[in-house]
Amino acid sequence: MIFLLLLGVPVALGHLYLWRRLVVDTTLPRTLGRRIGTVAVVGAFVLLMSTLVVTRRVPPEFGKFFAWPGFVWLAVLFYLAIVLGIAEIPRRVLLRRATLVPAAVGPEPVEVVPDPARRLFISRSVAIGSGIAAGSVVGYGMTQALGAPQLLRVPVTLDKLQKSLSGFRIAVVSDIHLGPLLGRSHTERIVRMINEQEADLVAIVGDLVDGTVAELGEAAAPLRDLVSRHGSYFVTGNHEYFSGHEQWISEIDRLGVNPLRNEGLTIAGGLELVGVNDVTGKSYGDAPDLDRALAGRDTNNPVVLLAHQPVQVADASSRGVDLQLSGHTHGGQMVPFNFVVPLQQPSVAGLSKVDDTWLYVSRGAGFWGPPVRVGAPPDITMIELRSAG
Repeated sequence: MIFLLLLGVPVALGHLYLWRRLVVDTTLPRTLGRRIGTVAVVGAFVLLMSTLVVTRRVPPEFGKFFAWPGFVWLAVLFYLAIVLGIAEIPRRVLLRRATLVPAAVGPEPVEVVPDPARRLFISRSVAIGSGIAAGSVVGYGMTQALGAPQLLRVPVTLDKLQKSLSGFRIAVVSDIHLGPLLGRSHTERIVRMINEQEADLVAIVGDLVDGTVAELGEAAAPLRDLVSRHGSYFVTGNHEYFSGHEQWISEIDRLGVNPLRNEGLTIAGGLELVGVNDVTGKSYGDAPDLDRALAGRDTNNPVVLLAHQPVQVADASSRGVDLQLSGHTHGGQMVPFNFVVPLQQPSVAGLSKVDDTWLYVSRGAGFWGPPVRVGAPPDITMIELRSAG
């Protein structure tokens, strides 16, 4: 209810704004066009709110019938509001010029009155232009979100890495987000892309699913086909806790992907791989515990930490972790959210450094909500570790 309230208020205000600009300003009072436009806007609002409720309560095979139109409309609403907002200043300037100056008769002052026909033309032109612009952005964003993830290669130098391990390659994927819009074929493509790279290790850093094992177990099943020299590993993201984390951890383990729950192990005789639970786990009795995960490690070896949220790097850097691999941000997913993410997270995407700890943040291979990515294409990253010597 809190989620719906927090999202419902801005969504309602957004629809009200669109109704004013796209219906009231572009039609005459008490006409069929205004009635149809009003019904359409109300219907769009009801569809979107229904989508937010239904997709969380029904199996994905049914939820997708709401999710596709509902979430696509959410993206269109978002960008329409932005474009119309940008157009407010030129629109107002043009409307002020849309006036009639009747001929003066005798000494009477000249009266300036609005020209209804010109004002209607301007409002309709702005509405059509905004619709084309928003639709084009959303269409482009859908091709990005639904297309194959980019394959990125990122070298990272670790001072403690043995020369014999230089070139060790970790395939990093996050935020796959299986659900009503992304299913088995999405997983199959990701597995195929990773296997083609012949990685030394695969790291899945959270937010695999948006639904229960009963609903999405078949969609996740291709993970059993992941192949790497030193295995595949997984840590929880916040969405696992919304989806039944205990069942998913058991299912992922059954598929041959090793869950790391505040624990670590030595890889290839000289690399400490550590995984911690997501910070959301605190509310589910499954909090992250980096001290426990690091207990007993060989301090001569470099530590690679799998942690879903970049913000966990604060703890990592204070404990001498050499490299943290994260996701969660989606790179912002849709501009301008990339400017909002830094309010909560230390990095939006890519490689950065916090004190002596390298932090790599994947943009993720899926999406949440709208099947749209603008300015933040999905990715799978090959991290290549290099020795400093």
